[in-house]
Order: sequence, then structure tokens, then C-alpha cells
Amino acid sequence: MGNPLHVFNGGFLTQRRTRRILELAGYDIRVGKPPEDGLVGVWGASPTSHRGEKVSDLTGASLLRVEDAFLRSVHPGRSGDLAHGLLLDHSGVHFDPSRPSDLETLLATHALDDTALLNRARQAIELMRHAHLSKYNAFHPEMEPPAPGYVVVIDQTAGDASVTASGADKATFKEMLVFAQTEHPGARILLKTHPETAAAHREGHFGPEDESNLISLYDKPVSPWVLFEGARAVYTVSSGLGFEAIFAGHKPRVFGQPFYGGWGLTQDENPVARRTRTLTRAQLFAAAMILYPTWYDPYRDTLCEIEDVIATLSAEARAWREDNQGWVMSGMRLWKRRPLTQFYGSVTAPVFEDDPAKAAGSDRPHMAWASKGASGAVRCEDGFLRSRGLGAELIPPLSLVLDDLGIYYDPSSESRLERLIAASPKLPSGCVARAARLRQALTAARLSKYNLGGGTTELPEGHKILVPGQVEDDASIRTGTDAVSTNAALLEAARAAHPEAVLVYKPHPDVESGLRPGAMSAEAADIVATDADPIELIDACDEVWTMTSLLGFEALLRDTPVTCLGTPFYSGWGLTTDLGRVPARRQGEVTLDGLIHAALIDYPRYFDPVTGRPCPPEVVVERLRDGKLPKPGLGLRLLSKAQGALASYAHLWR
Repeated sequence: MGNPLHVFNGGFLTQRRTRRILELAGYDIRVGKPPEDGLVGVWGASPTSHRGEKVSDLTGASLLRVEDAFLRSVHPGRSGDLAHGLLLDHSGVHFDPSRPSDLETLLATHALDDTALLNRARQAIELMRHAHLSKYNAFHPEMEPPAPGYVVVIDQTAGDASVTASGADKATFKEMLVFAQTEHPGARILLKTHPETAAAHREGHFGPEDESNLISLYDKPVSPWVLFEGARAVYTVSSGLGFEAIFAGHKPRVFGQPFYGGWGLTQDENPVARRTRTLTRAQLFAAAMILYPTWYDPYRDTLCEIEDVIATLSAEARAWREDNQGWVMSGMRLWKRRPLTQFYGSVTAPVFEDDPAKAAGSDRPHMAWASKGASGAVRCEDGFLRSRGLGAELIPPLSLVLDDLGIYYDPSSESRLERLIAASPKLPSGCVARAARLRQALTAARLSKYNLGGGTTELPEGHKILVPGQVEDDASIRTGTDAVSTNAALLEAARAAHPEAVLVYKPHPDVESGLRPGAMSAEAADIVATDADPIELIDACDEVWTMTSLLGFEALLRDTPVTCLGTPFYSGWGLTTDLGRVPARRQGEVTLDGLIHAALIDYPRYFDPVTGRPCPPEVVVERLRDGKLPKPGLGLRLLSKAQGALASYAHLWR
């Protein structure tokens, strides 16, 4: 049993996420009178906190004040979104300067000089910037802010406890606006609306009456990171957005007494006298975002670290940002519609329209399956960490990709993945470190695209070359090959280049299973590794020769040299030997971790079938490694068998 926590606010009992985090943190929530040495839980300085405070005074029990952590959710709590972490404070509440909170004590007394901790803090800041994460995240990173040179004055909700605790009121906000005008004469001033005000949950302190030629209310869903980049100055009373402005490079002008004021990182109008220490941005972040909060992982139902929360919230925010307008989808086979709805319908259910012209005329963004080639549509395809089982067997995917430029397997035009790969040398170190961890997890779990496993194949001594077969009518062969476009030609090219080598031919699993055409005798091969584990073959061979197979990418993950005779997405970046045509636009040296980040983190979306939520790739790795995954129902299994029997007519339904 945990430490008894006596509560007098129904939210502790009805809000399952809050209750679960407290349970995992070691508290047993109870109602009733606490003993003298007991513990009373209250929500911050909320209107109900006085109940617990009174009981504490009467019984001598200690108080535990609970608040949402600073990286909360996509939408505010009043919109129904669940928090990803809590602040549990035995001394006070972080936004109340009348007495030191646990957070203030951390900031004032903790050494905050551990190199590993500060490096984690710096990388976490980079990860948040890369994913455009804030406390609330219902905004669009691609939305343009006003022309640079403006001043941001941050509004807060009327009656906000942090405003009241700072001794501020509406007059303070008016005074702050006067200061902004005086200190930046002639500058445009944006009165940044609070998300709860924008959602019509609570009023703010500024209104239309405060607007003028140079002053305007600003409630557009622009990323705070983008907004701060173009700002010449930031003004706040006690907003959490002022805290975030520090990590965007600002030294905000502060008119309240928030927890982040007084440490040399703000210009304080009303400083807290006892705060005399000077901190770096990394030290402030380490204390407030790593050491102080209690973070929660909804996929594993455990407490976790800030890095896990960043990954989780990145997946959730991306899903909202891409799907909030709702999709109209064309070219989607009937069996795919349920998984597509799971992936892209968490905000608004998609509409399926068989006629691409009607779909293109919808007021919703248009999505089409990539091979259907609908003009102007965002193209959808399976991701590179797909499932445990074949798509041809109608196994639902765990990852899908969307491409608004082209599609990854067609090198005739730039794809979104190609652009991400080209930009990967500029990735921050936190992103590169995450990609390296993901690569390690993938290789340790011996995962591939389909994860079919397979038997062991005895290979002779000598220089062994793995030659993966492909489905010859596949779109990647049609668009990504030139002189060598058949499995037989690939084998012949490998034999001509390496006459003494042992050629190990691995037929494509769709062909092996009889679901797609393309069976061949493979006379040029020394070994035909039917039903073999592809990862075992990669490990056993010295190199891979391929046209465009994803097995080449999987070989790169395992440090196996790869020669490409076609133009897969991973060729042309200095990581492969390229005998096929490479677009001139693929220039510059890309690292393997940069390629991994583009192909497995930034490009795909992932879906967790256990929780029914968008998820990061790390969760899918674990589900594939040791989790139970859903299988298609009887109807889909029968349809899959029928398609296998009619494989030579696959062009009729693909």
C-alpha cells in the first residue's frame, strides 16, 4: 500500500489519470479525516483547496499540493485533455512566492552542476523546439507569424491563481502594456491570447478596447517557438509562456513573481528578495522539467522521464495538427478504411470518396493511397516499421506515411522524406541521440518491416552477398529502377561484379506466400533462402545488393555495406554504393542517424493498437518485440486467401 493521501476534492477521485499518477508516485488516495502525522492532498491554490487546508490546520496533517506539469497536453484541461505529468509539492505551490516551494528550494540550493543532467536538459530543450512543443499544443508550426520586429505581451486568464499569488490584477496587465509601448516606441505589439481564452473557456485581461494601430489581440495558432523567433521583446506577468520564452532565447520582462523569476534569466519588475542565485537556462530547465515533475507514460502505464513525455506529446500534437480539419480519402481499399480511421480520425472522422475528382473538390484536405496517383492529393503509404505480418495478408499497419510533395519510392520528384533527409545534417544533438537509441532498440530486437521471422539457412564459406528479391510490378520497381529492373537482372549484375562470391537470394515474402506474382528459378544464385529470417541473413552476409528493397535500409542499420542498382530513398546520401541513377538534388553527406531520424521518426506516423492512441516509434518497437498485436478477423483472412489464389490478377484490385 502507498502512503495514505486524504483528499477533499472530488477531482482526485474522478480524474483517473491524476489518480493513477499519484498511485504510481506512492500515494493511496483516501477520503476521511487524516491522522496527525497524515497527509492531505489539495489541488494547488484552487477554489477547493481551502477544504484540505482547513483539515490540515485542524489535524496537524501535512499538505501535498498537486498541479499540472509544465508540458501538459494538446488542449487545456477544460477541453478534456489529460495531463502527462504532475507537480507534487510538500512545501508550497510553485507559482506562490509567499513561501518557498519545493521547486524554489531546488533552484536555490541544488548544485545543478551534474554534466549528464545539464546535457539532458539542453537536449530536451532542442527536442521541444524541434517538435514545437509547449504546455498546450493546438497550434500549427507551419503557420507564418507576423513580420519580425514585434513585441509580445502575454495575456493570462482572469482569476488565474498565479496572477493572484503574484499580487497582480488587471491593472498590472495594463501597466505592463504601457511599459511595452514606452520601452519600444513605434513597435507593433501583439497581445498574445491565452489558449483557454481562445477556446472560450475563460476571459483574459485584454480585450478589443486595448487595440490600436500598433496594438492587436493575437490568437492565431502559431507555434510559440516561431512567434518568439520574430519577437524583439517579451512581456509577462507570470505566464508559463514566459518560462518558455527563456528557452527560445529571450530575457522576458516580468511583472509578477513566477517561479522562473529572480534567477538572472528575467528582467524583474517585482523581484522576490530571497532569490539571489544566478542560473543558466539549462539549470532552470533541469530543475523545473527534469527533477521537479512526476511524468507519466500512458503506453506503459508507468512513471517516466521528460524524454518519454516529449516523444508522446510529439506524436499526439502531430496527429492533431495534421488531422484537425478532417480528411477526405480516395483510392482506399475497403479493408484499409478501419486502420486509416484509427490513424487519421482521432480528431475528426475521415470521409471516404471513391471518385478522386469529388474528393479533390471537398473543403477537407484530400488524401489518396500513393499508388492511385490522385493529382494534388497528399499521398499515403505504409511506413518502414509496418507490422508483424504482410500487408498482402491484410495485417493492419502500425505505421503510415503522408507525403505532400511526392512519395518516397519515386525518385522522379522530390518527396517529403527526401527533404527531411537533406535537412538532417542540421538536426539538433537531442534528435540525433534519439535516433541512435532507436537504432539500437531496433537492432537489439531484430526487427524489420514485416517481422515474419523465419528459419535458419546454412551458408557456405566465402564472401557472401545477400540479394533480396522484390515484387517486380511493385511501384518502387516501376518508378525507382532503370537498366536493372528484374530480380534476374539484379542477380546477373551481382554475379558479374563478384564472380567468386556466394550469392544468397531471398525471395520477397509476398511472392513466397503466393500473394503476389514473381516466383523465379534464381539460377544465378548459389543459395535461395526461402522462408529464411531476413535479419539473420543480413547478419550472416558481408554485403547487400539491391534494386530498391527496404532490406537495404535495414542492412544499413546493422552496418552492412549496401550497393543499390535502383534509386531507393536511402541511396545517394553517401551511405551506399550507387550504381543506379541518383537525382542531382541529393547532395551532401548524411549520417546514418540522420537518415534514421528522417525515415523512422519525422516521416511516419505510428498507432498503438493497445491503447488506441497515436504513439512514438519506440512504443511500436516494444509492441513488435514483445506485445500482443491484433490480427485480422475471419473475413479479412478469407479475403487474403482469395487474393493469394488470384495473385496473377492482383492488378485488378491494387
